[in-house]
Amino acid sequence: LHQIPLDNANTFHLLSSGETTGVFQLESAGMRRHIKELKPSSLLDISAMIALYRPGPMEHIDTFIQAKHGHAEIRYPHPVLKDILEETYGVIVYQDQVLLIVQAFAGYTLGQADIFRKAMGKKIPEVMKKEKQNFLAGAKSKGFSADVAEAVFALIEPFAGYAFNKAHSVSYAMIAYQTAYLKSNYPVEYMTSLLGCYVGAPDKVVATIAECQRMGIRVLSPDINKSQPNFTIEETDKGLAIRYGLACIKNVGEAAIEPVVRVREQGGPFKSVEDMCRRADLRSANRRVWESLIKAGALDGLGSRAALLQSVERILSLAQREQQLKESGQVTMFDLWGDSVPVPMANLELAQIDTPAKEKRAWEKELLGVCLSDNPLLLNARRQQSADVTGCGEVTNEMEGQTVEVIGEVASVRESFTREHKPFATVVLEDLTGNIEVTVWPEMYEPKRDLWQEGNFLQVKGRVSQRQERLQLICKWVSEYQVPAELPPEPATPNIEKKQRLVIRLAQTEREDEDIATLHKVMAALRAYPGQQEVRLTVATDGELVPVAMPMTINFCSALRQRLVELVGAEGVKVE
Repeated sequence: LHQIPLDNANTFHLLSSGETTGVFQLESAGMRRHIKELKPSSLLDISAMIALYRPGPMEHIDTFIQAKHGHAEIRYPHPVLKDILEETYGVIVYQDQVLLIVQAFAGYTLGQADIFRKAMGKKIPEVMKKEKQNFLAGAKSKGFSADVAEAVFALIEPFAGYAFNKAHSVSYAMIAYQTAYLKSNYPVEYMTSLLGCYVGAPDKVVATIAECQRMGIRVLSPDINKSQPNFTIEETDKGLAIRYGLACIKNVGEAAIEPVVRVREQGGPFKSVEDMCRRADLRSANRRVWESLIKAGALDGLGSRAALLQSVERILSLAQREQQLKESGQVTMFDLWGDSVPVPMANLELAQIDTPAKEKRAWEKELLGVCLSDNPLLLNARRQQSADVTGCGEVTNEMEGQTVEVIGEVASVRESFTREHKPFATVVLEDLTGNIEVTVWPEMYEPKRDLWQEGNFLQVKGRVSQRQERLQLICKWVSEYQVPAELPPEPATPNIEKKQRLVIRLAQTEREDEDIATLHKVMAALRAYPGQQEVRLTVATDGELVPVAMPMTINFCSALRQRLVELVGAEGVKVE
């Protein structure tokens, strides 16, 4: 961590875009908004924002941001304070600055200044009055006018009790930068680790899976033949994905599942439930553990959930008998029959009617925190969604009066009647980001009553309204949510590897310096995503397209595409 560069372009791009879910200290909605407006370009910018995002200093955040970007003049209370406040654009940010101002303006020693700071922080009127008199007297002895001294005292007063010291804030900023660096440069690895940290905190797991969805990272269902105890990275034909851990399922712990994983790794995947019972010691896993594994979908590859749930007792009984026979040195019936002839498990195949999708979703939501199989909201990655879609849990007070579009599952419906005795409904719509209450008046409810049913997935447009400190949408339009159809798979071509090439098109302008700067930014973005795909650059100049050879191969992902579109526009990014 101490060797990572502190000027990484990907890191500052991620921070400037406000995509800081999972980034230390920068996750709250307010902080995300401010960090996006700030567009930090150094570690000290991050440090200052962390220090300012507190009661008292918070009111100066806009001044700090406007001054950084040159939209407002940097003002100093007095020229003598320029050296102290220049780093923070004229805004008092740190305790250290308060001490230095008191020293420079009123002649205090640093020890006296710290006593002054502590006294001010207690907000006791008699103490504050006395300290103000001492400050004004000190300023007068240094030759400052009473008006200037009063103004400076009024400026430092709100900070004395609330401001961070700089060392504390820079330490926080360093961890914030490191986590942002890892998220922006190693997204799958970082999000996998983050999920592992949140085991046992379902709300955080759900929020992190939602962020994975937004980033285009797939989270796969738990699988007895593929999962490890914790979340892990898995290579698939569609790229890297995150596999849900078996021990991360509610009611399933590491002690119960580790013997199963160990045997699987030694002897290969389980071919059937019978094979698992023969090879693995299942005695540390009780009925509740196996029911949770089955309901969560971890055994889907070995049988239907309905069949397995009906056979839990037989599975456990058979597994226990096999282990007891092994320990006693007796020949088991599996040894007798051999691997080629599966031993029937007392009508295990009777219940081949699969569980209804709605019940599966309910089970998975209870045990995993989120439905990972057959979930339209997961099938539609954020990069395929309209940029205008807002997460149900992302509607904020600042959106009041605006019309937003959300996509979610109907969690509950409460029907009521207007004064004219017409039916309307209060509906809770939820997705991976959270939920939002939707008020559906008669004109949008009666004609579409069949849509407003629990378990349906809907696309809703509504006006954001705040009622008794509770946010809600007033429905203006609704339709059943249709998952975008996926492209049909390409026909397989024997012995020929399908390849893709990224083609970036740049248009030459009369502003040579800007063109060169854009080219450098494009190159930096490409280098940040190494991989196996070819990349070609074409430059449009004087009506001609000039191809430029690129000495690199890249991994073209959603994050890289987003960065390139920002640099050259959507029309300048194509895959062939």
